[in-house]
Amino acid sequence: MKRIFLSGYAALFFASLAYAQEGTPAPPPMEPQGPQRTGPWKSSPPTQEVVPVPVPIAPPKPNGPVQKSLVRITATSVDPDYKAPWNAGSLQRGVGAGFVINGNRIMTNAHVVANNRYITVERDGDPNKYPAQVQFIANDCDLALVTVPAKDFFKNMVPLKFGGIPALESTVSAYGYPIGGERMSVTTGIVSRVDFQLYTHSSVDQHLAIQISAQINPGNSGGPVMQDGKVVGVAFQGYSGDVAQGVAYMIPTPVMNRFLKDISNGQYDEYPDLAITYAKLQNPAQRKYLGLVDDDRGVLVSSVVAAGPSDGILKSGDVLLSIDGHPIASDSNVELDGERAQFEEVVERKFKGDSVKLDILRDKQPMTATIKLFKPWPYSIQGHTYDVRPRYVLYGGLLFQPLSLDMLEAYRTSDLRLRHFFEYFILEQIYLVHPDVIVLSNILPDPINSYLTPYKGAIVDEVNGKKIRTLDELSQAFAQAPERLVIRMIGDGPPLVLDRNKVETARERIKTRYNVLKEQNLEERPASRVAAADEKN
Repeated sequence: MKRIFLSGYAALFFASLAYAQEGTPAPPPMEPQGPQRTGPWKSSPPTQEVVPVPVPIAPPKPNGPVQKSLVRITATSVDPDYKAPWNAGSLQRGVGAGFVINGNRIMTNAHVVANNRYITVERDGDPNKYPAQVQFIANDCDLALVTVPAKDFFKNMVPLKFGGIPALESTVSAYGYPIGGERMSVTTGIVSRVDFQLYTHSSVDQHLAIQISAQINPGNSGGPVMQDGKVVGVAFQGYSGDVAQGVAYMIPTPVMNRFLKDISNGQYDEYPDLAITYAKLQNPAQRKYLGLVDDDRGVLVSSVVAAGPSDGILKSGDVLLSIDGHPIASDSNVELDGERAQFEEVVERKFKGDSVKLDILRDKQPMTATIKLFKPWPYSIQGHTYDVRPRYVLYGGLLFQPLSLDMLEAYRTSDLRLRHFFEYFILEQIYLVHPDVIVLSNILPDPINSYLTPYKGAIVDEVNGKKIRTLDELSQAFAQAPERLVIRMIGDGPPLVLDRNKVETARERIKTRYNVLKEQNLEERPASRVAAADEKN
């Protein structure tokens, strides 16, 4: 399920560690004392036998020898530079956790290994750091699988098994390497909520998540959360201490199992989505107007995304009554595996190419509809992207880039037009006219582009009278331009004008002055492939 961008970094949150203090030792038990000697004028009270009461003691390791399954992951990554996208980017180094599952695979968070250039894995009792490789990564649900090529690495390692969704108020234990520590750490807490939550690694996807009170800090990410010797979740995100204390989240086993099933064919196809917005139907007058009976069922379709699988099948004003046989309550929940969950969870458990059956009410008439699922592409600009180079075109010192969450965060712009195009890209179906919202994001100062600063942050509409819909079309317009380029922006104001001959004269000067290695990148390719292609050229 997709949502509009919310600011925040998915990886980790900062909270104070609670160190256990050694208390004052308890006094030794007193020896049993007999009755006090009494005088001849007093009788001795009868002695009473002391019956010991057994006190249950929790086992010291309720989940077994987790050290034989837990690993410490160190990842060196390079984050793209959106202000100078021809550069490699900034070097980062982070520590996370992972755990062994069947098939000699290590499960961890996607944010632990995203944008990586080099990964090492360490195991308990072994001083070596083993180079590792990412097999599969799912940035939309913040999960990844890592493998270690070293022949004997998995020898004596114990794969962990998965459990189910833990009950509310039950106790769980989180394992990892908080604050980059080299020794395993264990924290315990209770399960306090099971709900849909935003996965902040992508900042656009919502999936099932479980809230726990166990302390989770940087370095816990990717570690297992266990109960009764089985994994019931993967620690992945939480709030900073000044927002909410003792609140953290884990990825539950339904999401983990879906990820493993998705990659079983050798590739990850991501989550499909109905691509609709809807409203709850809890108001009696509204229900009566729509022809609904008083049975607390149904949600109202508000809009349908034209690029999504529901286009042409559902329409605004339809009432969704059930999904795959599960009645949809007026608060949008369904009964699923004995739990109440948002009806989108039914779609969440499906895969690209699967179908979902809906019972609907249209114009007060009952109908059924079957929708073949896939992931709609317009959602991609509202989420973070990883392991790719930014797309851009540099011409005359003017840097043009497609609008995206990563670009907005890099420039921290407050331009209201840009914010509107970003936030309403899907709801107002802006993508039908502008598949790429092309922004003049930066200017490398040079005499040929002097006095053009007011155009910074503007959106390209047309070049020499031709509408520009994509970054490829902009590149072609510059390549085929006559002596003068007239670039019109969306909104009022005069056009931006460049002299082609002067641009060509200044080309090498600008490249040398600002160390521009490549003037454009039109394809979002993995950074490793881009680097290899650059080496060949």
